[in-house]
Amino acid sequence: MWGNKKPEPPAAKPAVQTTPSAPAAPPSALPPAPMEVTAMNPSEPVRSVTPPAGTGARLGPSLHVKGEISGSEDLHIDGSVEGLVNLEDRKLTVGGSAKLTADIVAREVVIYGNVKGNLRARDRIEIKKDGSVVGDLSTARIMIEDGAYFKGSIEINREGAEAEKPAYAKAARVSD
Repeated sequence: MWGNKKPEPPAAKPAVQTTPSAPAAPPSALPPAPMEVTAMNPSEPVRSVTPPAGTGARLGPSLHVKGEISGSEDLHIDGSVEGLVNLEDRKLTVGGSAKLTADIVAREVVIYGNVKGNLRARDRIEIKKDGSVVGDLSTARIMIEDGAYFKGSIEINREGAEAEKPAYAKAARVSD
């Protein structure tokens, strides 16, 4: 039906005019209609989809997790967690509505909410003005804002701090 139509002579063009601002797409530019849906070939390797840089995971305020959380991307927690949070080389942000009863291991920890447990951060720990921490801290750098609550002990890891300094700053340091 469509393929049997004979081309019309040039003198018999339709009276419809097209505007230059909205050109019609040529038929070859339109995507082909799907002909058949097939299952994925089991012999092909499965490709993992990684999120773009700068994004991370989020645990919403209505979620409650019991157990261990581990991963290789930044995490923002607004819910409650009981157990262990292990993000060795990533950043953990404890949101204002979060309640954690957990030990935390991460590169960087920023606390706006409540944490009961021990924190170990390779780089730094920040307790913001409305944050609350009851537990022992181990880190290279720490910042506790006015108004924050902290009860526990702090151990400063000089190895982590030395690794972050430039070589000229290490040489200028006077030995104890």
